[in-house]
Amino acid sequence: MKPSHSLSVQNVSAGYGDVEVLHDLDLVIPSGKITVIVGANACGKSTLLRAMSRLLAPAKGQVLLDGKAIHRTPPKELARTLGLLPQSPIAPEGITVADLVSRGRHPHQGLFSRWTREDDAAVEAALVTTQTMDLAERPVDELSGGQRQRVWIAMALAQQTDILLLDEPTTFLDISHQVEVLDLLTDLNHQRGTTVVMVLHDLNLAARYADHLIAMADGRVHVTGAPDDVLTEQNVRQVFGLDNRIVTDPTSGRPMMLPIGRHRMTRDQHLKEDRA
Repeated sequence: MKPSHSLSVQNVSAGYGDVEVLHDLDLVIPSGKITVIVGANACGKSTLLRAMSRLLAPAKGQVLLDGKAIHRTPPKELARTLGLLPQSPIAPEGITVADLVSRGRHPHQGLFSRWTREDDAAVEAALVTTQTMDLAERPVDELSGGQRQRVWIAMALAQQTDILLLDEPTTFLDISHQVEVLDLLTDLNHQRGTTVVMVLHDLNLAARYADHLIAMADGRVHVTGAPDDVLTEQNVRQVFGLDNRIVTDPTSGRPMMLPIGRHRMTRDQHLKEDRA
């Protein structure tokens, strides 16, 4: 298991132009754990990941990696420790799957260093893990959305960082591939001790796979902690504005959220709603 690294956010405010999206955030990411960020659309989840990965400079505060501000860390040095899979990445036109995944090894290349067997092994392992080996010679722009997403994840895995940030890694994937991706990220965490931080929209998958949940609302952290403490009826109502019930997931034993709409309720539920 690799050495752990600390990642924290201290009094960070950030945004785009004159629009502030994040407001005075303080966070400590648990080392060697899986952290999932949840929240309503436009609450600042992706902006937080961008700030933590150095893609977005905070207007105030700082992001610290091992006690050092990441914006003062050389890019290549940072990329050997911290990797990012952004939302909707764009591949160079005509690039093949193998070439794109190989780019994950660039942070490990010195100015005059050559491609090594270790690099070959890392790329092959990433392709095998994401079940994209049979796509290796195909151009990325010819793939389906789900295939592309798995290829981008392969590139992130090939980078072999100790911290991995992923913005909605299950986008475009059907439910079976969503579970496969989350399982492989869990394997990566268990086998290599990789700290995983990701944004997910599915609350129940988030609760099932997270060791630590961060629920955001309006650019601030509403609540953070273990899934049992974060995924409560009150928190879901406050963060998403959604009436709900929390039950126990019979598979994982974790909390599971059931949304309550105006239709498909039982007769007893309708009566309860009418009385309210």
